[in-house]
Amino acid sequence: MTSETHIGLDTAVPPSGAAADWTIPQQWDRFTAVDHRVWDLLFARQQECLKGRAVKSFFDGLDLLKLSRPGIPNFEELNERLFARTGWTVVSVPGLVPDQVFFDHLSHRRFPAGNFIRAATSLDYLEEPDVFHDVFGHVPILADPVAADFIQHLGALGLEAYEKGTLQRLARLYWYTIEFGLTMEAGERRIYGAGILSSFGESVYALESPVPHRSRFDIDQVLRMRYRTDSFQPRYFVIDSFEALLGTVAEGLDHLYEGLEGSEDLEPHHADLDRAA
Repeated sequence: MTSETHIGLDTAVPPSGAAADWTIPQQWDRFTAVDHRVWDLLFARQQECLKGRAVKSFFDGLDLLKLSRPGIPNFEELNERLFARTGWTVVSVPGLVPDQVFFDHLSHRRFPAGNFIRAATSLDYLEEPDVFHDVFGHVPILADPVAADFIQHLGALGLEAYEKGTLQRLARLYWYTIEFGLTMEAGERRIYGAGILSSFGESVYALESPVPHRSRFDIDQVLRMRYRTDSFQPRYFVIDSFEALLGTVAEGLDHLYEGLEGSEDLEPHHADLDRAA
């Protein structure tokens, strides 16, 4: 079954204890020894799995931000290093946040991270993003200046799309880049999307399985392409570089939205759409 969801939630009322922008104190001291062991287990497993699969900037970010230190990162310490590098910070939220709130944070170079971690009995299953997905998957790439600029720009585009009723198309761009994007590096496909980087199974599947389609990035196709939220992806788009990706959206997307009015959505499993990459 093919399904699509918003990036966040429809409700605009923050939960008890959260600020108007849905942020909450991290309260790092409340994480238990078990929580930290889960982080360390996930980190060690993914770091090893991603060798030869993730983009160089991901590993550079791990080193620069000292994310390999044991335990769930303390955001105060992490933000000192990240802000000095690209002007971004990580903010704690209770879980998924409304679309408008989410994109507003991105537009101001703030990345919302769920303030919880999955149970030790559920390492490979997650209903909503936890601190491992959000920090391990997303934050190292935020230390890359060009990728950091793209994600901020995507936040601004998200706010515009929210106001103009085109959020469904913008959400597809977010999904197929920031969450499930591949790129070319030294002539090889590499992973940069957080949804793949933080998934043990999909890290291998996205690059090595013969099942999914891998297409050269085409902005028109991306904006029309539905996506799966209940399985590994049937299709991945492969960009040439972060610079090329930023250039694609630098002048906005309104002209593309207008050109796609009345066009049918595309299904990600259709092979006749392939421009192999």
